[in-house]
Amino acid sequence: MKIISTNIAKVTTLLHQGKPIKTAILKQPTSNEVTIERTGIIGDEQADQKWHGGEEKAVFGFSANHYRYWQQQLNLDTLSAGMFGENFTISDFSEEQINIGDRFRVGSALLEVSQPRDPCFKIALAIKDERILKLFTRSYCTGIYFRVIETGHAKTGDNVQCEHTADHDISVKKLFRAFYDNQYSEALQVMKTALTLPELAPEWQEKLLTRLSKKN
Repeated sequence: MKIISTNIAKVTTLLHQGKPIKTAILKQPTSNEVTIERTGIIGDEQADQKWHGGEEKAVFGFSANHYRYWQQQLNLDTLSAGMFGENFTISDFSEEQINIGDRFRVGSALLEVSQPRDPCFKIALAIKDERILKLFTRSYCTGIYFRVIETGHAKTGDNVQCEHTADHDISVKKLFRAFYDNQYSEALQVMKTALTLPELAPEWQEKLLTRLSKKN
């Protein structure tokens, strides 16, 4: 795996249903090396820090391999790197094969998978297509958030190498699907197992507890 594009953004204001919305989802590629700190990448902003950024969502990665699929689904000629709000667009980066708690050396930083990306309506602002939120969620491949174990630096072209594989089979895609797919036969067991994982971000632990309490 390699970083195909490194993307950052400043907060800007867009109109959504006639109302001004502050967002930093419009990531733009940068050729500069970036500094990865505990709570995020220096120079990359978040408009609503209640839901974005912080130690459990310090870095967001998305697969470059998904781009062709979305070009076809949305009937677009091109999609620029960073359009899904990711900091790093990474080749051969698979939510199906990456587990909660896996650790990756990204440039000189060491990152740990903390949770799936839970997309919000702002992705429609970036893609300029109101269909995208529902379609994106149904794909179960929405990207991966990391916490920072070791701070460091990274740039486009750097390797992304797995240094630790978690000792379970709860992949990012499997967990996301368990939460959102009511027809998924393994959902209950996946959510129960995920709750035992200390690496899972508190936000997702709370989501799973709430969901499981309703099933009892």
